[in-house]
Amino acid sequence: MRAPGFWHGDPGLLSAILSPLGLVYAGATRRRLAQGARLRVGVPVICVGNLNAGGTGKTPVVIALAERLRDRGIAAHAVSRGHGGTLAGPVRVDERRHGAAETGDEPLLLAAFLPTWVAKDRAAGAQAAVAAGAQVIVLDDGFQNPALAHDLSIVVVDAHIGFGNGRVIPAGPLREPVATGLARADLLLSIGDEAAQARFAGRWGGGLSLPHVTGRLDPLPMGLSMNGLPVLAFAGIGRPEKFFQTLKAMGADIRATHALSDHQPLSDALMTRMLREARAIGAQVVTTEKDAVRLPPNLRAQVMTVPVRLRIEDWTALAAALDRALGTAT
Repeated sequence: MRAPGFWHGDPGLLSAILSPLGLVYAGATRRRLAQGARLRVGVPVICVGNLNAGGTGKTPVVIALAERLRDRGIAAHAVSRGHGGTLAGPVRVDERRHGAAETGDEPLLLAAFLPTWVAKDRAAGAQAAVAAGAQVIVLDDGFQNPALAHDLSIVVVDAHIGFGNGRVIPAGPLREPVATGLARADLLLSIGDEAAQARFAGRWGGGLSLPHVTGRLDPLPMGLSMNGLPVLAFAGIGRPEKFFQTLKAMGADIRATHALSDHQPLSDALMTRMLREARAIGAQVVTTEKDAVRLPPNLRAQVMTVPVRLRIEDWTALAAALDRALGTAT
């Protein structure tokens, strides 16, 4: 399902009409977060979450944190709800025997970088991870979930769209009001190029009372140059246009694009149609890492994957936040 246009533009009349329902949604989130004491599992818990519904770039942030913690000699495990997967868990994701239909695409991708657990009950998932040797838990999402105490809460936002029209679902894209959510966060990380960061700062940066770190997603060097390569690109992520813009910046000759719904299953029939279209226009089929894990195994060799990684020029604020979380958790 694609987000309504008014979520990220002029709110207009429909958003105004839906605003009372947004107040109801925000109230439900507030009541859920107020439920009981949060569990501590004996190791630091780092939550990578967002205020927006849909993708904002959390998965690359989890990967970057995992690499940073690994460099410190700390065994981090990821815990995810496993959106779109059938497994209730807790279960440790095994790339050799699990598929995206079971675990969800994000946990399957994360499992290549750090031990990853799928658990609808995040507390149970964190406890299973600790029992298996985790020294730090990195929550992929879960900022609006009250199960666990967080030693560091990072809110991730796509700088290009910011917090949309600033209203709560269904009147806007937010799970809770911006001020309410940021009051619980320890750090805000906006992801985007310089122009997007400037727009975000102009719209949302005034009066921030928490550290604000900026980063961008850079494609990894590939064996085959994208410069001038005819491509048919598809993406089923929060904002597919972001991927298409990345390919354009890499110099790809974009012959066709297919913007799919976030987490959309890639059936044999769908992929066969796209591969047939690519052959007809003389193009290479290209997709994201997150989409690639949902591909039917027999078709993966025919689709090129373009991986991206989070690049943060100044780690000072984030490193300091990590130091506090790792040093004070009990």
